[in-house]
Amino acid sequence: MQARVEAAGLALARDPGAAITTPAAAVPPVLRPGDTVAVVAPCGPPDPLRLERGVRVLRGLGLKVVTGAHVLERDRYLAGSDAARAADLQEAWCDPAVAAVLCARGGYGATRILNLVDWDAMRAAGVKTLAGSSDVTALHRAFAVELGVMTWFGPMPACATFSDPGGPEPRTFEHFTAALFADAPPVTGDRVIAGGAAAAPVTGGNLSLLAALCGTPYQMDARGRIVLLEDVGEAPYRIDRMLTQLFQAGSLDGAAGFVLGSWLDCGDPYPVLEERLAPLGVPVIAGLPVGHGMPQLSLPLGALGAIDAESCSLAWSIHTSERAV
Repeated sequence: MQARVEAAGLALARDPGAAITTPAAAVPPVLRPGDTVAVVAPCGPPDPLRLERGVRVLRGLGLKVVTGAHVLERDRYLAGSDAARAADLQEAWCDPAVAAVLCARGGYGATRILNLVDWDAMRAAGVKTLAGSSDVTALHRAFAVELGVMTWFGPMPACATFSDPGGPEPRTFEHFTAALFADAPPVTGDRVIAGGAAAAPVTGGNLSLLAALCGTPYQMDARGRIVLLEDVGEAPYRIDRMLTQLFQAGSLDGAAGFVLGSWLDCGDPYPVLEERLAPLGVPVIAGLPVGHGMPQLSLPLGALGAIDAESCSLAWSIHTSERAV
């Protein structure tokens, strides 16, 4: 299985144009010990103790950690005002000393700040790493549209997989560390809904957020791309409704394939997922430990990906930008 996964990734690296018509995103440099990372809260308010533990874990990797000025503020279900959350995100990204911006947690609120960010200033700051998941899907989409950069969909410092009292969940932490410092290995699922192979850039994220972004400048365009879908706490009929919205909005037209992550507390979503996705005539693999729950592995949105249904896996090929010395 591993040989097939590596072969798929190697084929992408050797001849991307042979299989791919959609360009991949700009890839940020990998991190090095001593780099500075900023932890911000663009969505819901993080638990202070969890945030403290998460920051301690990051420092244990040899990273310098700074936190946003408003990271512990709270406004109902938000981590402070929209203006404060947008300012923390922008200041972190535009700080030349910061190599990566990590979102503390998901929740809700990222969509509210997209029109408050100075995207011209963000573009001028260059390419660096953004990591987060769940509600951070809104930022992944905006960064793809506005900045054209690859981002990591993965665990967050103030969430359970990272900041439980006993330490990070081992597989989650190992994979996340590889994503930041080198290149994380392929992710394998446990169910094939539709067989085949596909090579294309990876897009998508949390289903609820992708549906919420329909009709906005950040609506997903799956054409020529592999689509990640996952969610938490959504009944099957709601998953069906959100998929219907994406289909009717044209967001899923021309998708090259689908990788389905976790569906924690969603009942049995597979009859709906199979009914809606299997007839599309593209590979669909499921059961990847990505999104919610444990473990929670990392996927590079915007990178060139390769689905191999025979091994039920997603591999990718990342050519990292050279860092000026």
